[in-house]
Amino acid sequence: MATDHIRYDVLARDALRGVLRKVLTDAATHGLPGEHHFFITFVSKAEGVKLSPRLLAQYPEEMTIILQHQFWDLTVLEDRFEVGLSFGGIPERLVVPFSAIKSFLDPSVKFGLQFDTSDVAEVAPENLPAAPAPSAVSVPAAAEKAEIAEEPLPPNQGGAEVVRLDRFRKK
Repeated sequence: MATDHIRYDVLARDALRGVLRKVLTDAATHGLPGEHHFFITFVSKAEGVKLSPRLLAQYPEEMTIILQHQFWDLTVLEDRFEVGLSFGGIPERLVVPFSAIKSFLDPSVKFGLQFDTSDVAEVAPENLPAAPAPSAVSVPAAAEKAEIAEEPLPPNQGGAEVVRLDRFRKK
């Protein structure tokens, strides 16, 4: 087999991460249009991920966040995004490098991306505060109908629920 000197896998991965970056940048600037909302799953201990010790203890392997109605201060940079979410009524600021993202899903239009994170460097627990290959995925019908339970919150405060996408996968 011939050697791929062009590295099409890296070019494709970077292009798909560019799609994710553009979508999040538009959401940060204009909000989420229509019924769009995002499920973003990432490696909790990947280098550059910043979570509170409480969230890291709760989600030591991976974490899925939903950007829908109640999030704030979404900031998108070249290599990462930052967002404010509330977990159990406690506001948190998350920093997620694009290289740590395992999957991105917009169930409102059945669009998803999946990234191989097997080579993502993880930070050793004592040090807490990469070229994954992407592939397009289809959205399970169950995810389209998923309802997210939200507890009532005082005005100007957000809420978020962390879910495992496994509950939407056929077994």
